[in-house]
Amino acid sequence: MNKDLLLEIGTEEMPAKFLPETVVQLEKAAADALNRLLIPFEKVKAYATPRRMAVIAYSLPPEQARSFLEHKGPPLKIACNDDGSWSKAALGFARGQAASPDALFAKGGYLYVRKDCGGGPVENLLPEALLSIINSLAFPKSMRWSDLDFRFVRPIHWLLALFGGKELPLEIARVKSGAASRGHRFLSAGPIKIDSPARYLETLKENFVLADQDERRALIRGQIEQIADRLGGKAAIDPELLEEVVYLVEYPTALFGRIDKEFLALPQEAVITPMREHQRYFPLLDAGGKLLPYFITVRNGDGNNLDGIAAGNERVLRARLSDAAFFFGEDKKHTLASRTEKLKTVVFREGLGSIYDKARRIVELSAFVADAAALRLNGGEQEMLARTALLCKADLTCGMVCEFTELQGIMGREYALLDGEPAPVADGICEHYLPRFAGDALPRSFTGRLTGIADKLDNITAAFSFGQAPTGSQDPYALRRQAIGIINIIRDAGWNLSLSAAVRESMRLLDVSATGIAAPITDFFSLRARNMLAEEGLRHDLADAVLSADADNIAQVFKRAAALREFAAGSLMPDAVRAFTRVANIAKQPPMGDFDEKLLVEPAEKELFSVFSILQEQARAAAANGKYVLALELAARLAPAVDKFFAEVMVMSPDEKLKGNRLRLLAAIKKFAAGVADFSRIAGA
Repeated sequence: MNKDLLLEIGTEEMPAKFLPETVVQLEKAAADALNRLLIPFEKVKAYATPRRMAVIAYSLPPEQARSFLEHKGPPLKIACNDDGSWSKAALGFARGQAASPDALFAKGGYLYVRKDCGGGPVENLLPEALLSIINSLAFPKSMRWSDLDFRFVRPIHWLLALFGGKELPLEIARVKSGAASRGHRFLSAGPIKIDSPARYLETLKENFVLADQDERRALIRGQIEQIADRLGGKAAIDPELLEEVVYLVEYPTALFGRIDKEFLALPQEAVITPMREHQRYFPLLDAGGKLLPYFITVRNGDGNNLDGIAAGNERVLRARLSDAAFFFGEDKKHTLASRTEKLKTVVFREGLGSIYDKARRIVELSAFVADAAALRLNGGEQEMLARTALLCKADLTCGMVCEFTELQGIMGREYALLDGEPAPVADGICEHYLPRFAGDALPRSFTGRLTGIADKLDNITAAFSFGQAPTGSQDPYALRRQAIGIINIIRDAGWNLSLSAAVRESMRLLDVSATGIAAPITDFFSLRARNMLAEEGLRHDLADAVLSADADNIAQVFKRAAALREFAAGSLMPDAVRAFTRVANIAKQPPMGDFDEKLLVEPAEKELFSVFSILQEQARAAAANGKYVLALELAARLAPAVDKFFAEVMVMSPDEKLKGNRLRLLAAIKKFAAGVADFSRIAGA
């Protein structure tokens, strides 16, 4: 009869932001461990709360599946003696495989050994598998405790390991496993006996722990929405905040508190941000998006004394917002423009000047990007762009931003409007930080887009100049996010912008042109684009084909990728890939010199040149108008003439003039075919 397997690791309170990834790791580690042991299972599900992480593998058989594995050994010519007996090499191979000589056999000219694997009780294999699961877990930060060398996210307090109703012996960090778990820290008393994995979730729920994070998430959202509806508003449920709260509590109960109306005179974000970022509160908005004088929070407990808890939260928030009101009043005593002088005392990077110097670079680089993208800004727009770039970092010296760093840009917009700056300037100051995270909004104003690109590119170039490009999972300056932000802004705006030109200008402004980082930076952007195309479902070979043709004009990269995806679904692709791949292989290194039509002597090469000349002009015109599918179809029409050329013409003619001319023709065709996509990169070529 099949049984379920349960592992629970009880710890001190863990950081909420670590737990979503831990759930993913647990499920994968458990599945991998069981697969390695050839133990089939129905499914694996992981759970996490602030004090525990657990995984259940469902429906494991009592016996390990029996299997036979074959291991390849030395060639038979050295494995056999002249009399047919096994040689010393063969016997040594058997010893190395911990196998009897009787298990040796010959196959395909080599010696093999057949090993009988598995077939024993599953419960004997599980303790080692569970230890491997625990040891495989990785965390952004881990710790040691006592005098142990073992590292984990937090000290382990208990272990629960069950196979069906039977306890499994397990010990790690001097903690031995048993059949007992723990309930809610305050609402449950003492250890809790878990009868079986099937009763795990239910037993914990009886002791005020909702171990299933999906259940907690749904319950929290439902409670928040119910309270918001009762108060006549709509809760602004930030997905990241909701996810964090899910892993902050084991038994959630939502409640609401009141915001003193005097604080509603502050800029709305100055109230919402401290609530959300510092107190983990959910704000309530009316139908027009205006903040209501309420907040919703979630406690880790039941419904007792909710009024007292609400009053405590109100006192904490009142203190926070009193600070915000003070800083806001002090900040208004100075204009945003007057604060730019203070930026001279704030270091950007050692050797690269101050934040004021960075702002001056953003002024020049944003203007360069506008020109490179052929935006044709009028005089007033150019002035607003320069003003935005100059002021975009000025709020970093404000008291509000120093106290609540999440308000950078947001308060810059508020102060700019109070100072009478034009709306595009104020919007650009706020928007140049966008997108702040994956899925965040993109800047909508031209000032926000241009200063945002300039700011992010300046950060990337500066980091690369210091040898601080991201490596593996390490990206302390969030350069990947900023590069993706630049790509998405350009793509959203549809600007035909040369990234390499912008990178070179950024290097010039930073005076790092001698460091040889232009190619690594453009390759960095190309890799980001490749990953984005993969996330959008484009085959990797099609992405290679598009990026190999041209990765510099990002907006067109994604348009060409969409066209190639559509073209690949049609019937012309196989013949085009075959023909142009052959062209690319032969024309890798054409000789120097110009192609001469007068040297065409064979009918097939004359026909190829004639068809090529017509299709090339048509395809160029189609591509210039963004009709990339048509351009690909026109290129594909050249395939029959290419096939005929190779069938009837000797490219490598003994006559060097004819040979060179034919290679130059093929090189031109290769370049033409690769204008939208490099067919030689496509699988099946």
